[in-house]
Amino acid sequence: MGRGKGGLRLWVQAGWTALTNGYAAGFLGGKIYTGPLKNLCVPGLSCYSCPGALGACPIGALQAVLGSRGFRFSFYVLGFLMMVGALLGRFVCGWLCPFGLVQDLLHKIPLGKKRKTLPGEKWLRRLRYLVLLVFVILLPLYAVDFIGQGQPWFCKYICPAGTLTAGLPLVSQNAALQEAVGWLFGWKNLVLLLLVLLSVLLWRPFCRYLCPLGAVYGLFNPIAFRRMQVKTENCTSCGACQRACKLDIPVWKTPNSPDCVRCGDCKKSCPHKALL
Repeated sequence: MGRGKGGLRLWVQAGWTALTNGYAAGFLGGKIYTGPLKNLCVPGLSCYSCPGALGACPIGALQAVLGSRGFRFSFYVLGFLMMVGALLGRFVCGWLCPFGLVQDLLHKIPLGKKRKTLPGEKWLRRLRYLVLLVFVILLPLYAVDFIGQGQPWFCKYICPAGTLTAGLPLVSQNAALQEAVGWLFGWKNLVLLLLVLLSVLLWRPFCRYLCPLGAVYGLFNPIAFRRMQVKTENCTSCGACQRACKLDIPVWKTPNSPDCVRCGDCKKSCPHKALL
């Protein structure tokens, strides 16, 4: 799994994924865990409907509240997001998100020419804020049915983590679901397939462009308790940190960029030990 901090990060990701999605009976029986732990949010993107999930995804929980007939605000969900963001920022994305682990492993496959960016990268990275605003907040609030009930639009139409960890396992074990699937299941699988293929060539495309949870946590990066600092007396602006960064962030200029997932590659690459 690698050496040094990179190897440690993969082990932490794998351990956290096993801990938060460790309901083995759910995978064996094709049923969703509905015990008391399901009322608690976990920091990363983790589908509520995954048979192994022991907690709730904060993005899914937020949509459930916003789309509800009886509630339009949740102090718990927003407080949870603010608390985790203020403590860790996007460290969660780099170390604790199960779908981040999936993308990391896919990128290790030695196929094709690896890329750091795509054409229009600057604008593509803003898409996650649009997804947050439109699919997580506005549509669940205002695109409601005749009784005033909204839908979890992001989970339903975009989220690849839900397709991989919930949709595919449940459909594969449930004959009734197999007969009921239609175009929407096909669409979600197409989104997942495209992101899987892109992840082989480009590091973490979902985190870069589409993840609304990363968009929220990224806003806290500059002020989070766990943030990065540049030791200016040591820094020579040599660019080694940016060359090592898989997201092509000029770390010596913007050490707390909202794109940074705190993987630690820049710190390891700095010849002057200027990153703290």
